Amino acid sequence: MGKRWQAERKKDHYYRSAKMENYRSRASYKLLQLNNRYRLIKKGDVVLDLGAAPGGWSQVALDKVGEDGLVVAVDLQRIKGFPAENFRSIRGDFTDPEIKDRIIHELGGRADVVISDAAPSLSGIKDIDHLRSMELVENVLDIAYRVLDKKGNILIKAFQGPDLPEILSRLRRDFWKLKTTKPASSRKASAEMYIVGRDFKGRRKWERIIV
Repeated sequence: MGKRWQAERKKDHYYRSAKMENYRSRASYKLLQLNNRYRLIKKGDVVLDLGAAPGGWSQVALDKVGEDGLVVAVDLQRIKGFPAENFRSIRGDFTDPEIKDRIIHELGGRADVVISDAAPSLSGIKDIDHLRSMELVENVLDIAYRVLDKKGNILIKAFQGPDLPEILSRLRRDFWKLKTTKPASSRKASAEMYIVGRDFKGRRKWERIIV
């Protein structure tokens, strides 16, 4: 990331707002905007945040669930600085089967909401980046289908491309309401969009598309 990118970031409205309002990242506004629109997270909810570092989404989720809720965050990087009473952090790769088992243990039951703003390492080649994004989405869904409570919600970042419609088609079978959207805080040049699934029907296994 060069000097030009750093200069443009400092001029960014959401980057500056995050600094002023003490959010951990500009990405916090994506969750704030999407949650205001779709009401995914409520007081007392159990939320699983996959690919959580530096904690921008977990920070918003903790505020929404309140003292009676729980947020479990997973990332390769350590996430510090949140209240221990209702925040649990798992350091590791959530695509690893052992980490998936730890997630289930830390939740101690079903999750009401699974969120993920995770993105793959980008190559700059559109087709490769799309494929990596879909693989990541499927790993998120593999976990979500195991832990999500009936009538639960998901919010997952994905990159637009040819494999996304089939994933959405399958999700429509398993959620009563499904949308794709892009919040105002997403950069216009970005290929990212967000899958919003509400009212999970309770299916317990995700059937993989990307092999």
